[in-house]
Amino acid sequence: MSRLLEIRSYPEALRAFRWDALWDIFDGDRERLNLAHECVDRHVERGTALRIKHADGRTEEPSFGELSAWSSRFANLLERLGVQRGDRVAIMLEPSLSFYGALFGTLKRGAIAVPLFTLFGPDGVALRVDDCRPRVLLVEREAERWRARFPHLVVLGADEVDERLAGERDRYAPSTGAGDLAVFQYTSGTTRALPAAIRHTHRAVITVMVAALYGVGLERGDRYFCPSSPAWGHGLWHGTIAPLALGIPVGSYAGKFHGARVLEALAEFEITNLAAAPTVYRMLREAGLTAAGARSLRKLSFTGEPMDSGTFEWLEQTVGRRPCGMYGSTEVGVIIVNYPGFSDFEVRPGTLGKPAPGWEVAIVGDDGQPLGPGQPGEIAVRRKGAWFPVKDRGWIDADGYFHHGGRSDDVIISAGWTMSAVEIEDALLKHPDVREVAVVGVADRRRGLVPKAFIVSDRRDPELARELQELVKTRLSQHEYPRLVELVAELPKTPAGKTDRNALRLRARVAPDALE
Repeated sequence: MSRLLEIRSYPEALRAFRWDALWDIFDGDRERLNLAHECVDRHVERGTALRIKHADGRTEEPSFGELSAWSSRFANLLERLGVQRGDRVAIMLEPSLSFYGALFGTLKRGAIAVPLFTLFGPDGVALRVDDCRPRVLLVEREAERWRARFPHLVVLGADEVDERLAGERDRYAPSTGAGDLAVFQYTSGTTRALPAAIRHTHRAVITVMVAALYGVGLERGDRYFCPSSPAWGHGLWHGTIAPLALGIPVGSYAGKFHGARVLEALAEFEITNLAAAPTVYRMLREAGLTAAGARSLRKLSFTGEPMDSGTFEWLEQTVGRRPCGMYGSTEVGVIIVNYPGFSDFEVRPGTLGKPAPGWEVAIVGDDGQPLGPGQPGEIAVRRKGAWFPVKDRGWIDADGYFHHGGRSDDVIISAGWTMSAVEIEDALLKHPDVREVAVVGVADRRRGLVPKAFIVSDRRDPELARELQELVKTRLSQHEYPRLVELVAELPKTPAGKTDRNALRLRARVAPDALE
């Protein structure tokens, strides 16, 4: 086992870190490695693997042994269905033994797991299905409806899967290369692009250990909880793969989010390490989290969006600890952290933190060269001898802390969700009364940003806004819809004839009378 797991000192972490040492954490090597073995099968003697809180109040706590057996039966089922190595299996299930079993069963088979949000409507799913072309689609409910929509796929409902597994063997020997593809993770990318799959191999577990150790502060003995959906990068890699790879049980939430239910989970599971989006912390505050209710918490971390100063201060006062942000991108992983649980690292409010061990991070100018302290530029990480920009602006202070300066592109990050304006616009244009549309992100106190749609239509009645919101919720996703709608006579244009989105953002700030 790697000595890196025992280090809880910031200077020592920097001195001792070697990328090679991360391989010592695992059974596999650079040639042969399987995520399901590393996260599940080698821990079958450890007891509880999953602590799941459901929106209806139920809890689910399967063991590593149960997860290993379920996932093996699923791998055998996939083999019997003709799923080959490299085939895609789309998994649109809420966190449950079925979700995690299907995820790791797919990886055991050597196929590629494609987690999808359960909130997606038919258009949202179709975009991703058409892109990744899975052999199998697992759905929470209404399997017949999805079969009619995708007749070329094997579509299985959650109940059907349980029935089919009854006769399958509960052993499966995985055999994959470290460089074999394991997961397609969808990100909406920029607002001018359709969703794109980031392709992860089995060896991605090595890179995610940087976030696990220095961004989330995971260590043996933690009682960990991450309510983020495992269809999102944070919930999948930091909330699922990272803890299980270390033999630490996953703590997750299933169903419609209720702050009070999460408070129940924190108390019931005696959580010591909580990782969530800033919006979740704000909702916990609204739900009434008190110092007594937070007494077991020792480490707090967040990602996905900046945390407002009010929430930061409230957490410090209520929990007695400063929340630790971590920063990176889907493509490169976590590169800036705040070392939760490292008592000799100072977490400074309003900063992103300092570079994680193993990464060289800088602020670069327009010429691609590093800038000095206090000079604004683009955040970049050193990869393969060159500076790779991560599409955010920022600056570094004299003490080496990085500060966020806003997005370099127009991506809409709302409550930690990355949304594609082009998808929302495409769905809105399906309404017969919409002539033109443009969607931009506008500031929101609770969610950071929310999508706002500017609509050109002959109709001017308030009912149109509600119709449009319901259309997008139904066809695209229940979370990815315009929370604000403004009816306009025309859209502003640039000299090149393109929609002037900067003008629309300015209009959104000075004329907040849109329909919600």
